Amino acid sequence: MIVAPSILSADFGCLGESIAMLESGGADWIHCDVMDGVFVPNISFGFPVISAVGKLTRKPLDVHLMIVNPEQYVGRVRDCGAMMMNVHYEACTHLHRTVQSIHAAGMKAGVTLNPATPVAMLQDIIADIDMVLLMSVNPGFGGQSFIQHTIKKIEQTRALIAESGSKALIEVDGGINRSTGALCAQAGADILVAGNSIFSSADPHAEISFLKNL
Repeated sequence: MIVAPSILSADFGCLGESIAMLESGGADWIHCDVMDGVFVPNISFGFPVISAVGKLTRKPLDVHLMIVNPEQYVGRVRDCGAMMMNVHYEACTHLHRTVQSIHAAGMKAGVTLNPATPVAMLQDIIADIDMVLLMSVNPGFGGQSFIQHTIKKIEQTRALIAESGSKALIEVDGGINRSTGALCAQAGADILVAGNSIFSSADPHAEISFLKNL
């Protein structure tokens, strides 16, 4: 299991120490949640923070854009050193064009589905993307409870990938802890995004290790 802790739950007063903790704890990727207060009802951080994180770690940056018009920022995300640029299906009018732009910039392309967006909407793009991110909470805030229907969506996504011959990975984000992470792993997830369960733990390294070994 790939574990991609979300720095949204980190203490930004000591972000360097938080990143070092994730690295020493064996985290695989660093997940960066960008919110604009328009697509989602919250504002998080932007490119200066992502760029700073990129300079603090050698781990791949998994940049999740919860914003309108994400296609306008492909170059900015690339310049921050991102490995994966993840855009919402619901935010992209011309999704294929956006995915092509991400690939042309040298990054991997992920497409995110909100909880109420059916997996079937990916049928015409699944073969062209590197990852599907299934939101298991409504995006905008950390610390929410896991939506159980996500398990069925993981299974549906796994079936769609098999049918299409796609090599896309499945990432799940929202309300991930030991119990929900295990359910996601059993359903076929490849990557778990965890924030609150890691950063609020008395032993963050133990939480990362548990999720990695699911």
